[in-house]
Amino acid sequence: MTQLALDFGHRTAHDAADFLVTPSNRDAVLWLDRWPDWPAPALVIHGPRQCGKTHLAHVWRARSGARIIAPDEIDDGAAADVLLGSSRYAVIDGGDKVVGERGLMHLYNMAAERGGGLLLTAGSPPARWNIALPDLRSRLVAAPAVAVSPPDDGLIGVLLVKIFHDRQLRVGDGVVEFLTKRMERSFEAAGWIADALDREALAAGRSITVPLAKQILDRFEQLIPRSNDKDP
Repeated sequence: MTQLALDFGHRTAHDAADFLVTPSNRDAVLWLDRWPDWPAPALVIHGPRQCGKTHLAHVWRARSGARIIAPDEIDDGAAADVLLGSSRYAVIDGGDKVVGERGLMHLYNMAAERGGGLLLTAGSPPARWNIALPDLRSRLVAAPAVAVSPPDDGLIGVLLVKIFHDRQLRVGDGVVEFLTKRMERSFEAAGWIADALDREALAAGRSITVPLAKQILDRFEQLIPRSNDKDP
């Protein structure tokens, strides 16, 4: 993979060609590149909202032919063979949201019996999930769990430039540097601020300038709690 595509509501592409490998996601990319030589029938990618977990999962799905299974499809009465269909692999985007533990256990076992496995995304590693079924807990805790971390200053700048370019926005000198030094270091913040700047600039028929960026940043800090004040 070479680039990271972002999805902040206006964009839904999940192509590997749009992927930027950075220090925040490099470990996860390396694990996906090791497939199918994983040491266990499951891999868990965890991290904060909008850090790219779903994009990574879709890139891997395209490679592996995995079925995408929503967390709410997996209840204790779910038939693993029906969920998997003819595939050996499945993506569960939100593995920590599955309530049917026995259903997930059966799905794990069937994928493993077929010589395949599961890719699960979550906000935290399985050791922090509230799993009551001992056999399921032991399997998931033993699976490799790799974190995608929040972006650093350099990546925040790259993200903003990419979002502005994707939206074909005119951005004044110094705007990216101004935002990078002052905004919250999160993918979610970058998406929110870029979207607000886009709307404001369009409504006013103006370019994005540092004063406008300051106005939007002040609004963001009033309306959106810091991500480090929230559970992942």
